[in-house]
Amino acid sequence: MKRQWRLTTVVPEDLVKAKSLAGSKCEHAWRTQRGENDWNGFCSNFEEVVNLSQQEAQIRAEQAGLTPYDAMLDIYEPGVNSAQLDALFGDLISWLPDLTQQVIEKQKSESVYTTQESYSTAQQNALGLEVMKLLNFNFEHGRLDISSHPFCGGVPQDVRITTRYDESDFVQSLMGIVHETGHARYEQGLPTSYAGLPVGEARSMGIHESQSLFFEMQLGRSDGFIHHLSPLAQKHFASNDTKVFEPSNLQKIYTRVQPGYIRVDADELTYPAHVILRYEIERDLMNRKISYKDIPELWDQKMQQYLGLSTKGNYKDGCMQDIHWTDGAFGYFPSYTLGAMYAAQFMAAMKQTVYVDEAITSGDLNPIFTWLSDNIWSKGSSLSTEELVKQATGETLNAAHFQSHLRSRYL
Repeated sequence: MKRQWRLTTVVPEDLVKAKSLAGSKCEHAWRTQRGENDWNGFCSNFEEVVNLSQQEAQIRAEQAGLTPYDAMLDIYEPGVNSAQLDALFGDLISWLPDLTQQVIEKQKSESVYTTQESYSTAQQNALGLEVMKLLNFNFEHGRLDISSHPFCGGVPQDVRITTRYDESDFVQSLMGIVHETGHARYEQGLPTSYAGLPVGEARSMGIHESQSLFFEMQLGRSDGFIHHLSPLAQKHFASNDTKVFEPSNLQKIYTRVQPGYIRVDADELTYPAHVILRYEIERDLMNRKISYKDIPELWDQKMQQYLGLSTKGNYKDGCMQDIHWTDGAFGYFPSYTLGAMYAAQFMAAMKQTVYVDEAITSGDLNPIFTWLSDNIWSKGSSLSTEELVKQATGETLNAAHFQSHLRSRYL
């Protein structure tokens, strides 16, 4: 409670107002400027957002005794600092590009069966609802809707999740639903005795993301879960070519690795590189080691280094692609990859006491959800993130379990 009060009151009202207005203006213009690849036009607003965010970071840093970037990171990831991230992400990026290339070479000899058929929104929605039931989503306290970008919102007693539908591709919407259901189950599982109090809220954005990625990546793309998806897809898309939905083919679809420009379209293996790139840039930007003018060149350098792709002159698919920085949400990006690492570590710990593979194969996922409830959901914010992870897994966060998971799945 003290932390929330400090975070809310430390920044002067006039700066909060100025940043809010500047962010709103920048974000609104960005929606058009990105499509036009207009970096210079974007910078006319972005410069002010960066300036005000740096002022905010400095004020928060002085109050908390942190570096400017760490003070912004603390908003989303309490107790985590850039020294820890440098070590974690440094370990990750030291082996990830090489592993990615190994997997790409391996997958060159694998064929994936696809068609140009249509999958109606109604059919996809019906499939999504059935998968949510399999994942024990509580429809008495939540629902599924449509939006331009998947998200989860609301309160534990009324959790709303959304997905987007592409009638030429059922894959995207389905895993979007599985992902958002992970967020929703966390919210629905928070301690009701502390509802409305800070101690009863989700621990951090990284832990929240760990639950969505546990559902989507650890559970949703496992062989056992794919075997449940296969007959469900065949049932709801009965008029389509069912060869697409054979378990072995679905597994190939959901584990295809291909470096690309767009973070939100990235696969499980290349996604962390997109996050680390953004982290390194925003860290140095908030610490005033670089200027916003340096971002395109740094982005291109890091894309080439981590993913073998160049974004030179391609701002819309490079440094202008995300909404986060347009309104000054510096410090948020690490949560995505922290979440993936937490999820892998939770799964590894769970397998020490739960017959996970057997539970998934049988379709009775309750032992998995009970472990998550006992060790993560029911704790709310009663423990620090480090304490939560150590209590649940017996060790602090490290990249070893994530690396082991990726190698096991992809090699």
